[in-house]
Amino acid sequence: MRLGVLDVGSNTVHLLIVDAHRGGHPDPVRSHKNELRLAELLRPDGSLGEHGTEVLCQAVVEAKKAAQEEGVEDLVAFATSAVRDATDSAEVLAAVRTRSGVDLLVLPGEDEARMTFLAVRRWFGWSSGRLLCLDIGGGSLELATGRDEEPEVALSLPLGAGRLTRERLAGDPPSRKSVEAVRSLARMHLQAVRPQLIAGGQAHRGVVTSKTFRSLARLDGAAPYDRGARVPRRLRRSGLARIVEQLTPMTATARSALPGVSPSRAHQLLAGAVVAHEALDVFGLEEVSVCPWALREGVILRRLDWLAGA
Repeated sequence: MRLGVLDVGSNTVHLLIVDAHRGGHPDPVRSHKNELRLAELLRPDGSLGEHGTEVLCQAVVEAKKAAQEEGVEDLVAFATSAVRDATDSAEVLAAVRTRSGVDLLVLPGEDEARMTFLAVRRWFGWSSGRLLCLDIGGGSLELATGRDEEPEVALSLPLGAGRLTRERLAGDPPSRKSVEAVRSLARMHLQAVRPQLIAGGQAHRGVVTSKTFRSLARLDGAAPYDRGARVPRRLRRSGLARIVEQLTPMTATARSALPGVSPSRAHQLLAGAVVAHEALDVFGLEEVSVCPWALREGVILRRLDWLAGA
């Protein structure tokens, strides 16, 4: 069947359309993106307000139209940290439902981690043993670990690349003092949850997902994504240390000229690199594998399982 997954994130409203069946590989048909940078539309009181709600409603209407044009039979729509954290979240969801007819499900951060973990497990398979999965979004960092398809531990931390950039890295480029403050904050959060994540044993494989990690891997020498999803890619801790030093004195415009870095995310890449380096250091990972599947694919796989009655 043809499935659509609409992901309302902190940076992008992304519709992924796939042809899929239970037990089969979801084949992408179309990807429709709208770069809203929704989290940056939050007002001082934490609400999206009239303007932010209108922008989001229009993006969802456009995505629904694209899904209809492609013959989507089942559309699953969800929102992550930007809508989850908005103080007027209930009003925003009601407006989206009224304007577009789409019911947005707000995913808790822990559920994001679980869905992403499912996608990673199915991509790498059982032979990968115990996995530790990290996913940096705009508003939060999701972590999950386990030996099965359902993680033993799934957590969400307020260490998103966009959030840290807005709240802690003023200036372009920011001061080294502020970068070190972000490093200390990230390390504090990560060390607090480390006992939970290693209680079942050290991971046999560390895996990262998301646009931020893909961009960092590209800067660490990974193959460009036009080479295809099945080319193995990895990200090294030593590479991240070098990347943090490289990015710190650069402006967002200069970062956007680097390979694999999109202009819309260049401003938050430094924060992502700092969090990534601290995560690998805290969990003792010299390098991690980059998974092309992430939250959207996890939602698709879970939906197919549900439709099949699993």
